[in-house]
Amino acid sequence: MHPLIAHPAILFVVLLALMGIATAIGALVMRRLHPLPADNRDDFNLVQGATLTLLALLIGFTLSMAVGRYDQRKNLEEEEANAIGTEYLRADLVEGPEAARIKTLLVQYLDQRIIYYRTRDSDALQEIAAATARIEDAMWATVRGVARDKPNPITALVVAGMNDVINSQGYTEAAWLNRIPLAAWCLMIAIAFFSNLMQGYGMRGPRVKLTLLFVLPLTVSLSLALISDIDSPRGGLIRVAPQNLYNLEAALKR
Repeated sequence: MHPLIAHPAILFVVLLALMGIATAIGALVMRRLHPLPADNRDDFNLVQGATLTLLALLIGFTLSMAVGRYDQRKNLEEEEANAIGTEYLRADLVEGPEAARIKTLLVQYLDQRIIYYRTRDSDALQEIAAATARIEDAMWATVRGVARDKPNPITALVVAGMNDVINSQGYTEAAWLNRIPLAAWCLMIAIAFFSNLMQGYGMRGPRVKLTLLFVLPLTVSLSLALISDIDSPRGGLIRVAPQNLYNLEAALKR
């Protein structure tokens, strides 16, 4: 994903400048070079209305895509917390020191998952991924040893629970990488640019009011920045808080 799309605040400033320039070109340059004849006004209004309608539909569909991805990340965070909590309880079914080791590893694993949700530093993700992988290997090696020593339905239940813990982490990673494609962003921004260009070109009267000139650029820029904010797991203000993981952490420390 392009860094600009991942930072909604910067994207808003860039889009506002770009859309403002497009509207200004239409109002101050195109209207002087190629004045719109009065007999072509109805045809122009038809094309302009269709373009703005298409832009509104694209923004609406893209916002729906972003919200769907956000809800998916929230649901997977809840599933992660449930999987970890369930396996922590199932660890009591294991006899011997392996039970305490599994619980200790699960607590360490929980800490790494919380850090994963909270961090905004992309460089720190590599360290988090490495630490998470080490803990997962240790947890799997522990339950695998228990299953080999005592192959019975109880240990199979513990192994299945550990498998759910590891799988839930993989599902979460995939969901956080599932973003609106860059090509879709480029096409949407291009249509927004031409919509603002037509908005400026279609202004009536010899003088253009600046307040009306920048209403559409501001609205479009805010809409696209909102979509980027929802679609950016780490770069925006609207983020998935690991509330279920926090609750689990508090419950395990009691």
